[in-house]
Amino acid sequence: MDGIAIRYDDWVSGTKSYLIEDLQAAGMPQKALKTQHACIEVMTGAVLSAGVDTVVPYEDITIVDGKATINVGEIKKGKNVHLRGTDRKAGDVLLEPRRMIGTPEIALMASNGVTEVKVTRFPRIAIISTGNELVEIDQQPLPHQIRKSNVYALAAELRRLGISSSMHHCNDDRDSLKAQLTPIVEAHDVLLLSGGVSMGKFDFVPEVLESLGVTRHFHRIRQKPGKPLWFGTVAESKVVFAFPGNPVSTFLCFHRYFIPWLQISLGNNHFLQHYAALTDDFNVNTPLTYFLQVNLYHDNSGRLMAKPVDGKGSGDHANLSSANAFLELPAGESLFKKGEMFKVFPYRGII
Repeated sequence: MDGIAIRYDDWVSGTKSYLIEDLQAAGMPQKALKTQHACIEVMTGAVLSAGVDTVVPYEDITIVDGKATINVGEIKKGKNVHLRGTDRKAGDVLLEPRRMIGTPEIALMASNGVTEVKVTRFPRIAIISTGNELVEIDQQPLPHQIRKSNVYALAAELRRLGISSSMHHCNDDRDSLKAQLTPIVEAHDVLLLSGGVSMGKFDFVPEVLESLGVTRHFHRIRQKPGKPLWFGTVAESKVVFAFPGNPVSTFLCFHRYFIPWLQISLGNNHFLQHYAALTDDFNVNTPLTYFLQVNLYHDNSGRLMAKPVDGKGSGDHANLSSANAFLELPAGESLFKKGEMFKVFPYRGII
């Protein structure tokens, strides 16, 4: 701190006023106290002068005619001195492997002169839409068609995380789907598919993925929306998330399953699970885990609150823009009461 540096033994001997002998500024080479019962003015960030061991801030002294008088009744030896090696000792490990590099880590590396570090690259991610009904966003769809949107939503979410991706499209044809997916599987670490995983006669994605050597770990989850979710791996080196094609289902499964997997895989030890309280009673008639679209906000006490947002099902893309999170309501219950706390998965804004 800004103040005066003294010898604590002088204070113990009864000295209250000290002749200011010199000034030690930040960036100056170390000076030394030459006279007993004297002091050196010292600035924040300066090296401690030789011969002194305690700093008394300006707020606790009065300076008149070159003498500093301490106005407090008690000081502690070594106060306001940060000794070398206090934070970490020479040889201590500062950063463990497999942790996300953020602002604190960059500052720590900079202060230790670390100019280059080995890092794990982000995964190479392919986003694949499936469906004969899909057309490009710059085209005018016929009555039996819709524009692609899921791939653009997922690409935008990845970009927000600083991860680039490639976008692809496959039609609902077993042979062409296999031909198109083969090089994509080979060239990427992660595949995010949208559509083709339900019970329809043209939902060939699970069959084709398994024929390409992707080991299925599960298909279908007891939840609504997003029940047909499919997940698999290739020799523990590649990961495949195949989401249901409805917009809300794709978006939900991406945030509920892919984002936690990604954060943990990248070593983000600060990835937190959030909880929020319902603002109103909510009744749902389903035996499945239900994901309710909500708007999150903090009340006057700082508690995270979740206000339900009415929608029109898993195809209601517009409703996603009216909410900012999914609240996970557990299976086996139908009435969820105001004030009850549940897991929440934000996708913008409040967190």
